[in-house]
Amino acid sequence: MRTVRGRTDHVVVVGAGLAGLSAALHLLGAGRSVTVVERDLLPGGRAGRIEQGGYRFDTGPTVVTMPGLLADAFAAVGDTLEERLELVPLHPAYRAAFADGSVLDVHTRPEAMEAEIERFAGAREAVGYRRLRGWLERLYRVQMGRFIDANFDSPLQLLTPDLARLAALGGFGRLDARVGRFLRDERLRRVFSFQSLYAGVAPSRALAAYAVIAYMDTVAGVHFPRGGVHAVPSAMAGAAADAGAALLYGRTVTRLERTGERITAVVTDRERLPCDAVVLTPDLPATYRLLGREPRRPLKLRHSPSAVVLHAGTDRTWPGLAHHTISFGAAWKSTFRELTRTGHLMTDPSLLITRPTATDPDLAPPGRHVHYILAPCPNTEVGPGAAQWQDLAPRYRAGLLAELERRGLTGIDAAVEEECLVTPADWTRQGHAAGTPFSVAHTFAQTGPFRPRNLVNGTENAVVAGCGTTPGVGVPTVLISGKLAAARITGAHRAAKGPHPTAGAAHRPPASANGRGGTGTARPGRAPADTLRTPKGGTA
Repeated sequence: MRTVRGRTDHVVVVGAGLAGLSAALHLLGAGRSVTVVERDLLPGGRAGRIEQGGYRFDTGPTVVTMPGLLADAFAAVGDTLEERLELVPLHPAYRAAFADGSVLDVHTRPEAMEAEIERFAGAREAVGYRRLRGWLERLYRVQMGRFIDANFDSPLQLLTPDLARLAALGGFGRLDARVGRFLRDERLRRVFSFQSLYAGVAPSRALAAYAVIAYMDTVAGVHFPRGGVHAVPSAMAGAAADAGAALLYGRTVTRLERTGERITAVVTDRERLPCDAVVLTPDLPATYRLLGREPRRPLKLRHSPSAVVLHAGTDRTWPGLAHHTISFGAAWKSTFRELTRTGHLMTDPSLLITRPTATDPDLAPPGRHVHYILAPCPNTEVGPGAAQWQDLAPRYRAGLLAELERRGLTGIDAAVEEECLVTPADWTRQGHAAGTPFSVAHTFAQTGPFRPRNLVNGTENAVVAGCGTTPGVGVPTVLISGKLAAARITGAHRAAKGPHPTAGAAHRPPASANGRGGTGTARPGRAPADTLRTPKGGTA
């Protein structure tokens, strides 16, 4: 594995999102001095927080999967996941509601899921599920250590026995066809293939290897942090500060000073920070602007679809909603064509409805509820541009609420007390390329060793982390990207653990000062993360 050359005693990490904080913890554990600079006033990046009218809205991810990866990050500095966070396992992981009125609860426990599928679609499909689950587990074992939790210096590194094993498992076929070998019911096939949308590819075009995403949320288990998902970066920032990191918020990185091919200092709008190495976690275009160079690629990078998100604080909820509910429209293949090819807004949308107050009522005022409604939409390269969304947003909101009303959320418009609508125009203002928070799509030409690398030629001591680089999009992979970036600097690398060794520990309540955990939960005698530094600090 190629590593940063020369002295690496002091590392500046640009960005206090999940990737940057993961990198910081692994660097601290390897004995490096670390300074983290963040443009916002609190940690989190995409996993941010909006507080409005007594409601607390998570702005990014809505769940945690693969908690062993978080445990590894805390363990790097001698800390523990249990003392920093309380992770509540979700049962069911989510509920799937279909246009024909049928409903399926998706469980991660095999016996519960088999029984639910038998009730939903019959005994033959339950047998197919058992076979599918075994395939997903084998796929995960083959991919994690060699293809996901790995730094690539050359595509030749793919030429291992695990590549042959992946091929033997059908990993290079098409996702929907491979899932169809196990399940005949079209509704069930959706449940185990829609995850490819996270990777920016339709199931009919995605590699079957991407079923590893389905493994993470249908087999490994789904958790919700007490205090909301923003509690995760808050806890990581607290652990980093307690391990000696300097966390500087409210800082915008303006440029990188260099001597020859080495970065010698990170310059913000408030100070100059000398460094021996730097980890850059902003979206790729911003990172490349800071570096003053962009890697040459034979084809232009293709970005994932975007999303419109309505954060709604309401005076009521609806009994058919689980913590997570996926409301599928009748259309399927045409939906993906609209999102990735024609650029049309979904005419029959499939929606993610999250109700975090089902698990943590403290995220809303007493008797009130938080609802997070995500509608996938084309990115600004394929669909409406950022400027068009300024006029489109109010009409889209009205149409979205009308569609939810038709799907059984009676009176939802009148129930909204506080709201925040986020569109591709907002993602663009936040610096996300193509107006999407999901970054570069996972096409074959943008996966593994073909994805934008975390080392950039022409700069000896800069490493890239985040969802645009290896291994890719999603909370687990972004945490891994931070660890891989740290390994480029320290030379140390340990393959990620599976979820099972830490799963039981993750379910226990933390030994915090008040016994509850949540955002900024600290050990007794420690200040919460958001009080450790001046509240002014941030990233490029």
